[in-house]
Amino acid sequence: MAQTVTQNQGGKAAFESLDIELHNVFKFFNQEPAVHGVDLEVRQGEFFSILGPSGCGKTTTLRLIAGFERADAGKVLIRGQSVVNVPPYRRPVNTVFQSYALFNHLNVWDNVAFGLRLKKLRKAEIQSRVKEALELVKMEGLRSRFPSQLSGGQQQRIALARALVNRPAVLLLDEPLGALDLKLRKEMQVELSNLHKELGLTFILVTHDQEEALSLSDRIAVMNQGKIEQIGIPNEIYEQPQTLFVADFIGDTNLFEGEIAGVDAFNVRILTKTGISIVVTRQQNTPTEISQAVVVSVRPEKIQLSLYKPSLQTNCFEGRLVNIMYLGTHINYIVQLINGLRITVLQPNTFGNLPGRETPIYAWWAENDCLALVKS
Repeated sequence: MAQTVTQNQGGKAAFESLDIELHNVFKFFNQEPAVHGVDLEVRQGEFFSILGPSGCGKTTTLRLIAGFERADAGKVLIRGQSVVNVPPYRRPVNTVFQSYALFNHLNVWDNVAFGLRLKKLRKAEIQSRVKEALELVKMEGLRSRFPSQLSGGQQQRIALARALVNRPAVLLLDEPLGALDLKLRKEMQVELSNLHKELGLTFILVTHDQEEALSLSDRIAVMNQGKIEQIGIPNEIYEQPQTLFVADFIGDTNLFEGEIAGVDAFNVRILTKTGISIVVTRQQNTPTEISQAVVVSVRPEKIQLSLYKPSLQTNCFEGRLVNIMYLGTHINYIVQLINGLRITVLQPNTFGNLPGRETPIYAWWAENDCLALVKS
């Protein structure tokens, strides 16, 4: 089994087993790269998500792991072994598709047992493993029903059971909750998370839903145009995006285009195209070249509002409220600054009286609550 060396908190080298490795992988369709030099390592037992917009290459990457597509260049390894010539049915992975791909002419029990019967396992073992898989997804009471008699959530559970019954080393999930309504989707997210913890298997989820990836994953790879833009834990991806694409794609953000006007040991000052000055705390990847074109990202929830001018020297701007949207737990404010730029502010609903539109207001944020990113 493949192993990688990492540094633990005590500074000592620790070995982690890798279930999946992709090294400089390319896949072309009609001479266009769908996957462009992807490097990826997924640890044993990890819940790993590949996140990105439609057409970014995330499903193709999953299909390369599953064996439904063959890499045109690079290496794909499962548990340290190259699988370049290994067909899908001989790889220690199983895939759950968005469409579920259940057999409509078979009942629940036979759908789950189908793969085991193809392997010609003993009847007693098939009975035991199907029963165990149905119990895992809480569907043992519906064993005689057909797919047409099941709800979307129940069909999803059967698709999971059919994948799990083969006891794969890695479970591949291709937008498995995409066809569900919002409430059921949230419920199934919780069930997926619980199932992952209970089984200890490696899960690889492909999704375009940022909230889903952030809430479920141990780590996330963000893809764009066939390339991986960033890999990290959810908190890193959201709070410390390394590229403008990641900042803009993950959640909501306010973006200010400008150029670097000043640098010191602690901060970088950006003069925006609309004429305001924003100060950003220097971090490891903060650009620092004078006159360099950058974009400042400020999350809506990081911005504070005040009816009176705060005693702040930086990142405090006068404006007026132009729209207020009541969201229940939060209030979404649209503020137009005096330079004409509109920003979005998200604040918790504290059940106070909401200010009216056209109210003069001040918007401000801390230097370490914004990021300067290289304009791509």
